[in-house]
Amino acid sequence: MMARLVLAAALAAVPALAFAAVPMKDGHPDLSGYWDLDVKVPRDAALMKRIGPNTAVLDDTGPTEFPRGEYGGLKPKPGAMAAADKWDPKQDLTVAKVCSPPSIIYAMQGPFPIQIDQGRDIVVIRLQYYDMVRLVFMDGRKHLPASAPHTKVGDSIGHWEGDTLVVDTDHLEPSTLTNNGLDHSDNVHVIERFRLSPDGRTLLSTQEFEDPQTLDNRGARFIAWKKKDGEFLEPYDCDPSFALNYGK
Repeated sequence: MMARLVLAAALAAVPALAFAAVPMKDGHPDLSGYWDLDVKVPRDAALMKRIGPNTAVLDDTGPTEFPRGEYGGLKPKPGAMAAADKWDPKQDLTVAKVCSPPSIIYAMQGPFPIQIDQGRDIVVIRLQYYDMVRLVFMDGRKHLPASAPHTKVGDSIGHWEGDTLVVDTDHLEPSTLTNNGLDHSDNVHVIERFRLSPDGRTLLSTQEFEDPQTLDNRGARFIAWKKKDGEFLEPYDCDPSFALNYGK
């Protein structure tokens, strides 16, 4: 009897969070929900161990941006470096370009929430940033042929490795890598891994990319989001006329 009372008292002293279970769906962790970027989450050791060699881990997630000439350890090839040196930020802030979205490589780490709808054969990842929508096909299909069109969201296929969703993306249009003149080519290849924290309230991820056409090494980012119940994405509603005020 005394042992039961001691056990009951011990259990009562443990926060309820410790007993929270990761939500499941179709036998896999359920990543569905509204997720708000949180740059204060420590890097997840299990995911970081999966990052390949010769990879620079960039520390520019969220509102942080590198100054001109700083690429977080990436090693641009001469052609990419020359293009970055000629970069003029004013050209990106014109009426014609200000509402042009980046590719998902830069967009996923932006300081905006995402929303995930997870199905058995498809996972939909919606970004508030530029109202981008990603479709991750989980039905075992292969990538599109090389001749297929390239877009800012690319062609994404996914599969589960234990508790981790692995998303493989190619067919991306050339776009920014670091928002300071360094761009990737249309041959870039991206691998993302997503997993939940033990309490199911934090979405942890790594983003790895390689682009032998523009980089002599590989790049990666760690990105994390906190779950917020009852929230839904609002339209980004980019107004190109905003560019008229930048010069002022």
